[in-house]
Amino acid sequence: MTELVYVSITGLRVRHFWQTPIFWRHAIASMNQARRADGCVSAEARTINGIHHTRSVWRNRDAMRAYLASGAHLEAMRVFDKVATGKTYGFDTPEIPDWNAVHALWHEKGNEV
Repeated sequence: MTELVYVSITGLRVRHFWQTPIFWRHAIASMNQARRADGCVSAEARTINGIHHTRSVWRNRDAMRAYLASGAHLEAMRVFDKVATGKTYGFDTPEIPDWNAVHALWHEKGNEV
């Protein structure tokens, strides 16, 4: 049996162009935190059709939740509603989806945040 990992997908859009520096300050700090977080297998970002996407892979959901509730990501969540809109989707899987699948899953199954 193949071991499962937890994949988290986000797709965010900056609300107003003047908020772009604030968005990137939080996005970069959050990505750096994710890459150093205990339990993070990988964390990557791409902009697709003007939407800023992330795909992070975790040993399990608990590791991802610990990351969400601390540090730079917690600070980003505090300002999110003022700065961006978007959707997220997370799931357990034996295989890491490629970016085409990430984008399709985000469109199909993403939940508004």
